[in-house]
Amino acid sequence: MKVHEPVPGGPCWVELGTSDPEAARRFYTELFGWRCETDPRPEAGGHTLARLGEAAVAAVTRLYAAGQPVAWSVSFAVPDADAALRQVTAAGGAVRQGPVDVLDSGRFAVAEDPTGAVFQLWQAGAFPGAGVFNAPGSLGWVELLTREPGRAADFYTTVFGWTVTGDAGYPQWGVGGADFGGLVAMDEKFPHEVPAHWLPYFAVADVDTAADDTTGGGGTVLMAPTSLPEGPRIAVLRDPQGAMFGVRRAGDEP
Repeated sequence: MKVHEPVPGGPCWVELGTSDPEAARRFYTELFGWRCETDPRPEAGGHTLARLGEAAVAAVTRLYAAGQPVAWSVSFAVPDADAALRQVTAAGGAVRQGPVDVLDSGRFAVAEDPTGAVFQLWQAGAFPGAGVFNAPGSLGWVELLTREPGRAADFYTTVFGWTVTGDAGYPQWGVGGADFGGLVAMDEKFPHEVPAHWLPYFAVADVDTAADDTTGGGGTVLMAPTSLPEGPRIAVLRDPQGAMFGVRRAGDEP
């Protein structure tokens, strides 16, 4: 990922909503070396901040609503969450939640693109987002999986002004000339019940070790470690509560 700090339109944060926050904290601490801090304030709802050193890299939260799936979510930085939501609906998307103020940290909203993928918007207040990208244990890439790639590309380029580069087999998203993610067209290999979704990839020093550690920690390997032609070494994994995520070797080119 060629984005190294939160920038307008780019990914700025990832958050896990899970059925068992305590077990999730143990799993990811072992896997990525995180140091987890749970906010003790009642109004924070048990929100846990994961750090690498002093840098914030992700959050773990309990499920807040009936029917909410156990899943990782990706947030994109915007200067004005209310204005961004108006752009979302004008481009054919939908508002799922908010916008709401999150204490003094910032303003937050949940949206859905026209193909069904859910994502979040973050207007920074006291908290800008992740303090590091691309280092082992931090966010290193984001990927949209959808059955309607053309419609998705039209939506995101309209709402965020993203660039789309690369070949038709794997278009890559960028902001300000810096690529940060890609687009996968879901085909018949994907079960019908799997909806369009955003998948975060975390950078790791060794993809094979991360896959082994995932199974050792009670998780599942969904896609075995693979070196893509002229690309990174990656794997797709699932944690013990069911959240999917990817890993990619730190330092590999997109």
